[in-house]
Amino acid sequence: MSNKNPRPSITFKLVSAFLWLLFILSITSIIIYYPNAPQWYCNGAFRINGLTLIIWATVTFFTAVVCTFSSKYLIGFHYYNRFIALTIGLLVSVSLLVFADHIVLLLLAWFGMGFFMARLIGIDARWGEAREAARYCQWHFFIGGLFLSAGMLLLSFYANQFTLTGLQQHFGNLPFSILLTAALCIIIAAAIQSAMFPFHRWLLSAMTSPTPASALMHAGFVNGAGILLTLLAPLFFKSDTMTLLIIIGGVTAIVAQFTKLIQVNIKQKLGCSTTAQMAFMIMECGLGFFNAGIVHLILHGCYKAYLFLSSGEEIHHISPVRHPKSRSNYLQAIASIVLGVLGALLFAWTTGKGLKADGGIFLTLIVAITVGQAMDNIIKRPELSNLTKSIVGPVVFFLSIGLYALMYNSTSVFMSGLPMTDHPEPLSVLQIVFGVTFLIGFFIMKSGIYKNFPWLYVRLVNDSQPYKKTVLRYKKYIK
Repeated sequence: MSNKNPRPSITFKLVSAFLWLLFILSITSIIIYYPNAPQWYCNGAFRINGLTLIIWATVTFFTAVVCTFSSKYLIGFHYYNRFIALTIGLLVSVSLLVFADHIVLLLLAWFGMGFFMARLIGIDARWGEAREAARYCQWHFFIGGLFLSAGMLLLSFYANQFTLTGLQQHFGNLPFSILLTAALCIIIAAAIQSAMFPFHRWLLSAMTSPTPASALMHAGFVNGAGILLTLLAPLFFKSDTMTLLIIIGGVTAIVAQFTKLIQVNIKQKLGCSTTAQMAFMIMECGLGFFNAGIVHLILHGCYKAYLFLSSGEEIHHISPVRHPKSRSNYLQAIASIVLGVLGALLFAWTTGKGLKADGGIFLTLIVAITVGQAMDNIIKRPELSNLTKSIVGPVVFFLSIGLYALMYNSTSVFMSGLPMTDHPEPLSVLQIVFGVTFLIGFFIMKSGIYKNFPWLYVRLVNDSQPYKKTVLRYKKYIK
């Protein structure tokens, strides 16, 4: 690569400063208006509400962090300035998605997100695998955009309403067949965007992007499905597709967690982890807790951006000098289970969820599993002494649960003006059966029993492979 930019460019510095300014302004707006979020509309084209300000603050924060990191990380990168332009383009597209009220603007934002993300994935045009990855991902994004367009335009033309605000007021007047068809199209678009099974392969094939671009993709781009589902929450209640969201998320979560265990590449592990976390987010939406999905989106973005930006350090930690054990002993497993149960009780007590016979029970379960897994990773770290684990683990765990509950309560209050974003589904037999199946699969994964079935290992390896043209196909750059 040519050393075209030996020092951080003034452009990069100005862009980073501007992004940090936008983040400060967005946080200031939330503080000023909290707890009563504004409801502003602009000629049927744009709208600003609680969700808009929350996502705007999140997006500007992630982009500012990535740009600041990239100002030094990408020194000497041949496509240094192009990276800046594509990053800003992605930011504008995501911003348009959350500000848009008109259907056409929303669809343009969705296609724009896919376009800029694909360009970032294949930013190094001299690299054959990067070009193939960009084409492969762009094809998925385009198909997802077509499904979203079909669903939204079907609703718009049938209801003669071309704004999100207008559509939300007319869902109850549309035939069930129209609602169901549109909901299925939109769910497919969301599943593709968040790399749900069987559409997960595009995310595993996108590792040709620079690490800062991967951080943007995993911390922000894949979260677009959660934003979309929240914007159209009433549609999924009216079309009786909430259980479908639970099933899609649950199946993907189990598959992604299994495939993560057999990966040897750091980025591939993080890719499987992202798919699993997005699956949990979609499950939360299916339970009627779209506000919890937004909280999960924010926290996962912070966690995953950190992991990608520090992935070089992680490679150093797992160098062949020392091989950490990947399986907990029985005492560690018991400790993780106890912490999970206590975490669920703490979350239920602080939020009031899980105390009734509704979807809140599964929400507390998801929160406990999510945070419990993080604690399990701490417990298994070989460089920490048993004394440190016994002290640091529980403290970090309960602080994490407390932070999750605080953000959940705060976000719920600020999003209270949006329809049906905190509307728990009543328990059904199908949900209970699926929940039990999900738990069985989760404990099989954590116990390591799956290692006794070679056919399962082979199947998981095959299902977690990137697209064949994006790996080891080209020997050198093509000039």
